[in-house]
This record gives sequence, structure tokens and C-alpha cells, in this order.
Amino acid sequence: MTIDRRELADFLRRSRDRVRPSDVGLAEGPRRRTAGLRREEVAQLAGMSADYYMRMEQARGPQPSPQILSSLARALRLSDDERDHLHLLAGHRPPAGRVGGDQVGAGLLHLLDQLPGTAAQVLGDLGDVLAQNDLARSLLGGVCTVSEHGRNVIWRWFADPAARGAYPPEEHDHYSRLHVADLRAAVARRGAADPVAARLVDRLRGVGEEFAALWDLHEVAVRRRSRMRVVHPVVGPVDLDCQVLLAQEEDQRLVLFTPPPGSDTADRLALLRVLGTERFPSEVG
Repeated sequence: MTIDRRELADFLRRSRDRVRPSDVGLAEGPRRRTAGLRREEVAQLAGMSADYYMRMEQARGPQPSPQILSSLARALRLSDDERDHLHLLAGHRPPAGRVGGDQVGAGLLHLLDQLPGTAAQVLGDLGDVLAQNDLARSLLGGVCTVSEHGRNVIWRWFADPAARGAYPPEEHDHYSRLHVADLRAAVARRGAADPVAARLVDRLRGVGEEFAALWDLHEVAVRRRSRMRVVHPVVGPVDLDCQVLLAQEEDQRLVLFTPPPGSDTADRLALLRVLGTERFPSEVG
């Protein structure tokens, strides 16, 4: 991504004009020529030099860092959408992992209800299972009511040996690397200062050598699609194509588990729908 200095400068000027001094605790003053903030005031509020900020508004100077942009967003009282726009104009990806949290939007919940024939679940960017429809619960097990790390598929994969029992042993190494590479990407998007991500990684590193060794490889791969096999205790082995759809905020993702072409998965899922929810210990997600 590249910086668009002209648009960035225009957006900063117009955002500055929209903030009244009283909005940020400054006196209006009788000699103020504009209703908005002065450049020097924005720089002071953002903790940067007035010269640096002036060069940004003049469409020149170096590319600002994400930290500077976050400070500017707070100083200018930007909304979430405006803050993301500021990052994009400056040539950076917007900060992720900050909007949805544990709350699943009504739109995603409605979509889950509209997919009775497709196993689907909503995952947080760090691997927390936030919601499932009935078929996903029957196929993969319901863990959405478990608090903290217990509902996290990555934590369970590395900390609970029973969590791997439903998956072919020859594929365990593949799933381990997939989990860690995707978590690496999520932690980087959130930033080094994110306490939730740091706590999860610290706990995982303390679980055993496997996670620590894979983490130290620094492999990064955002999970978008994959194929997996689940050995269900009632309907037997089920092959699944996993399609991951990112929500706009990127801190939640909708995962669809669909039958691969030419497989008998559709018949097994239809049988599972008839049987209803069965107790099932874990899921890769």
C-alpha cells in the first residue's frame, strides 16, 4: 500500500476544521479566525512537533507511522470509519481486532440461522468460537459458552490432548502449523501492545514445546480456505471444505464447512441433521 499525500493532507485539514476547541478542552479565544483547531493545537494533542504535522497537511514529509496515525485519530476525535480511512490514506492497513470483540453482530447471527443445511460458525481473530449454528454444533461440538481460553480452538488444540482425537493423526502436524501461522498473522494485525493476544501467546508457549517451536519459526499464513477431515463418533469420517469469510473489521470471521465435490459428505451431514446435536469434544475451526 502506498501513501496518498494529497488526499491525506485534505482529510487532515477538513477533520481539523470540524473539531471545535471546546470539544478537546481548549478555550475558543476572541482572536480565533477559524471554528476548528489550529495546526499547533492538533500537534500538541497528538504529541508530535508542529513542523511534522504542518508538513503532513502540506502533502510532504515522510510516511507517518501507525502510532502517529492513532494519536492523530484521537486528537481529531475521528470515528472508527474515519480512523480506518486515515490509515488507508497514509498507506497502512487499518488496525484490526478492535471492533467486534466477543459480541457477534446481529447480521452474522441472522446469517447463521439462514444456513440450516451448512455447518457454520463465527470465530474471533485469535481463535475464539463466538457462535455456531445447529449443524456446526452437531458436527463440531458446542463450546461457545466456555469462558476465556477454554473456547479457543488454538488453546484446546495444544493444551487438551483429547481435542485432537477427532482428527486423523497423520494430519495433526498440518493443523498445528496452520493454527500457529494464522495466529501469528492475527497477533501482528492487533499489534505488540494488545494484552489479550499477548496473554494467549504467553499461555500457549507455556503449554509445551510444540507450540513454542512452531511459534519460533515465525510462519505467517492467514487462513482463508482449507480442507479437513473430521471423524464423527456417529456418522463416521466427514470430509469438509472450509471457507473463511472475513468481516469488515477483520476481528471476526465466518467459517463455512461445505461438502467437497464428489464426496459423500452431503449425505452424512443430512443424517447428522436428523440425529441432532451429539456431544463432540473439539473442532479445528
